[in-house]
Amino acid sequence: MNISQLQILVAVVEKGNFSDAALQLHISQSAVSRAIASLEEELGVRLLVRGRFGAHLTPVGERLLRHVRKMLQLREQMDYEANLEKGLRGGSVRVAAFRSAATHLLPPVIARFRQQFPQVTLTLTEEDPATVEQLLRSGQVDIGLLPLPRNADDLETWEIARDEFILLVPHSFGSLPENLTWTDLSHFAYILYNYAECTTAVRNHWEAAQQTLEVAYLVKEDSTIVNMVAQGLGAAILPRLAAIPIPEGIQIRRLPIPLERVIGAAILASALHPPAVFAFLEALRGKPSHSP
Repeated sequence: MNISQLQILVAVVEKGNFSDAALQLHISQSAVSRAIASLEEELGVRLLVRGRFGAHLTPVGERLLRHVRKMLQLREQMDYEANLEKGLRGGSVRVAAFRSAATHLLPPVIARFRQQFPQVTLTLTEEDPATVEQLLRSGQVDIGLLPLPRNADDLETWEIARDEFILLVPHSFGSLPENLTWTDLSHFAYILYNYAECTTAVRNHWEAAQQTLEVAYLVKEDSTIVNMVAQGLGAAILPRLAAIPIPEGIQIRRLPIPLERVIGAAILASALHPPAVFAFLEALRGKPSHSP
């Protein structure tokens, strides 16, 4: 018994006759007949009934067909594993991500991936989300980590994490209750990102709650914002990944209405990606990569 005999049997069943199966497989009708006869002889049972209306499975043939399909599926999986391994020898993955995702989400994923696929070259670039999109479109990177959703039909995206926005208030402002109200938050002036997507999300959240957001400073770097809060220069609302590590002297509280950002992995939908890129995507999504 060999794989080609099993493939021929499935083709005959699907096409309903020997001649159409032969055309599909690009072999002669006599070769189809010989393969089926050899398989039946080896198994010692009749698999097909031939008649003027085509070929049909016998009852035992129907039972055996389930096993035949499983065997062919296993063969396909073996081919996939082998081809993936060949593609992961000397392959490369170019990743771009915004800072907090690059700092806190990617290092453990990269470490596991490098251990599993040591021959794959992996590079990481830190940029703001808009620049990450540009790098994807220009083909300079294979995978980008971005806040979702994106207004981009040319990108294929997957959610990989959720990151809650938190309130940071210096201890010098006084002790805060665990559960804050919008009235409590209205007492503070805030240090926000300068032209960042996170700032837009915060402003929209405040507007949706019909609240006024008093801004004391607009700052480019999240680490600068955290240090300014620690010095008592204002409060801040940041995604948790952007805020950590949080120094002493800062109180952390949840917002009255929770706000979170979705972090996703993106690829250019129209690009042809090598196996290493899909293996890294599986690692990002928390799925086991196919490897020997």
